Amino acid sequence: MSTTTRYLVLAMRRPDFDASVIAPHLAFLDDLRARGLLEMTGGFGDGSGGAYVLRNVASLEAAQAIVAADPLALQRTSDLVVREWHTR
Repeated sequence: MSTTTRYLVLAMRRPDFDASVIAPHLAFLDDLRARGLLEMTGGFGDGSGGAYVLRNVASLEAAQAIVAADPLALQRTSDLVVREWHTR
């Protein structure tokens, strides 16, 4: 069975999370989706953060560069971790 490389992004809210970043973050995700780079996204049921899956990205470094432009990262309201993910 073949595998596909995707990048799982975990975004965990910091204690000083500012909800005003949500709209710019959603616009960022919409742009990624329009560019064919976003496969899925969603928030955690407990409100602690969320995750999204990047696809069609050349490398872990490229995925990290994309995530560095996320308003959640730019405004430092969440801790974002990118993991290379081999799916099948």
